[in-house]
Amino acid sequence: MKYKIADFKIDCEATLLQTARDLLADAAGDIGFEAFEETDEGLRGFIQSHLFEDQLLQETLNHFPLENTKITFQITDAEDKNWNEEWENSGFEPIDIEGKIVIYDAKTGYQPTSPDIIAIGIDARQAFGTGNHPTTRMMLTSLLQTNLQDKRVLDCGCGTGILSIASYKLGAKQSVGYDIDEWCVENTRHNMEINGIENPEVLLGDVNVLSHVCGLFDVVLANINRNILLNDMPQFKEMMNGSSILIISGFFESDIELILERASSLGLHEISRMVKDEWCCLTLG
Repeated sequence: MKYKIADFKIDCEATLLQTARDLLADAAGDIGFEAFEETDEGLRGFIQSHLFEDQLLQETLNHFPLENTKITFQITDAEDKNWNEEWENSGFEPIDIEGKIVIYDAKTGYQPTSPDIIAIGIDARQAFGTGNHPTTRMMLTSLLQTNLQDKRVLDCGCGTGILSIASYKLGAKQSVGYDIDEWCVENTRHNMEINGIENPEVLLGDVNVLSHVCGLFDVVLANINRNILLNDMPQFKEMMNGSSILIISGFFESDIELILERASSLGLHEISRMVKDEWCCLTLG
């Protein structure tokens, strides 16, 4: 996935520098920045290239809430490399989800201890979603609590394809996935093959790629960051029928009110929620 780096220089009183850093991280996070590093002169922020808007960032800084503070920035492209390579090569231990699903490293293999266990092999290649992160665990738990038999599933931001694979193994008749990252699209297809799923439907693009998808879905899944969820929720709703559910994660418990406000404006309401380590998962319908 391609990223841009913003090097922010903060000009303020020395005693206010840390406060300025914290406020800047909050403001930049609201417009899509995902991670930050403190620097001697201020802060360094990381954002997916397709989400970066120079004018939006400048407007955000123009309304910075700390008086007598000037913030300038320089944008560079992050090196296009596999940042996960070391982790991928070291592999991961099997991950148990509610004693019913086990996610295992496809490079090392796994032998289920019971025929009732759903085993999912994942070979993660520059893609998010092995079950280690609380959001993925909660999404999988939500799938376990959902009747997926003969249902049609939409997997938004599919990553490794783990949610699509789990949906198939839980009885779904079809899963269509998409991701903006070509690495993720290829990784989803690769992992589908590992798990014996033939002819996977995985599309490259953002939410606009749904204009090429026919029909409605019974279950829509999206484990992506808060700002993308807020922006893309209307398109998710358009892909749902009258009895469909939308299962979302990738945001913090503190974001729930904002998420539910957006959902309510679209006629979607909370059915259930889970919270783990301050991360949240909501089921809406």
